[in-house]
Amino acid sequence: MDAIDREIILATQDGLPLEERPYHAVAARLAIAPEEVMTRMRTMLARGVIRRIGAVPNHYALGYVANGMTVWDVADDRVDALGERVGRLDFVSHCYRRPRRPPLWPYNLFAMVHGHDRAEVEAGAEAIAHLLGDACIGRDILYSSRILKKTGLRLRPDTAAPSGT
Repeated sequence: MDAIDREIILATQDGLPLEERPYHAVAARLAIAPEEVMTRMRTMLARGVIRRIGAVPNHYALGYVANGMTVWDVADDRVDALGERVGRLDFVSHCYRRPRRPPLWPYNLFAMVHGHDRAEVEAGAEAIAHLLGDACIGRDILYSSRILKKTGLRLRPDTAAPSGT
């Protein structure tokens, strides 16, 4: 990562500008060509320097105020295939496998379900249960009690780039 890559990260780490041409706005701010911003961001994405470029909607502002992390105890030999199917459901925002922590935590599949109310979340959980079928041994729903600010690693503008870049 060179100094220009670092400046692009600093300019975008809190989100792209909410404009019709956000890469052009970043380019203007950094006094470089928009094509260079786009090329460098694609390269950083391919190299794993940045993980993704995408929208992160505020589900509360969209009216989805009931949020339940559904947790499932799924047969180990079927969890990966079934987890992929659960992750494709339109009411599941993210789905992942985690290790069990017996004896207190038997769950190995997690799926976040958003709804306008708890009844909608519970209906989503029922749909997941139906999809999992007899591979599901147990389940629960953990409801959000407050909003947590989620951010990844942030670079500080006042620190120099590592030497050799």
